[in-house]
Amino acid sequence: MSPNTSNKLKDIGLLIVRLGIGLTFIIVFGYEKLMAGTEMWKGLGKAMGNLGITWYPELWGFLSMTAELLGGILLVLGLLFRPAAFLMAFNMFVAMMFHFSKADQWMIVATPIMLMFVFIGLMLIGPGAYSLDEVIWRKRKQTGYRPLIKTKSVALR
Repeated sequence: MSPNTSNKLKDIGLLIVRLGIGLTFIIVFGYEKLMAGTEMWKGLGKAMGNLGITWYPELWGFLSMTAELLGGILLVLGLLFRPAAFLMAFNMFVAMMFHFSKADQWMIVATPIMLMFVFIGLMLIGPGAYSLDEVIWRKRKQTGYRPLIKTKSVALR
């Protein structure tokens, strides 16, 4: 297998992973929590109490829902990929701590643990060639840096 074919397969594999995980988070987790509203967000936000943060649970629940819904969208698009993967990994860390605090069974705790490591791995790997990040950064690399405002340099004498 040639290096080009190998790289293309890796990029297709990353695209499949991004689509699968991203769409799952959009449809199953984020959208459901968005529709559930503030009561759900308050209960969700109370999980931050495991990290010593007990103020404004609705805000933390809203941020968790946003990380799952918007993070899923950003994963699918491959846009702002690494920051989205970081926020989703942190969200899974909080979920893991929540399940540990309730002494849930390992089968329940294992899901956020696995997803946290998947997001950390994706954060390190990047979105691949078939992503908006790649399109944007490739174009910027080709054109070079262009300031928004051009100024004339003036020599001081």
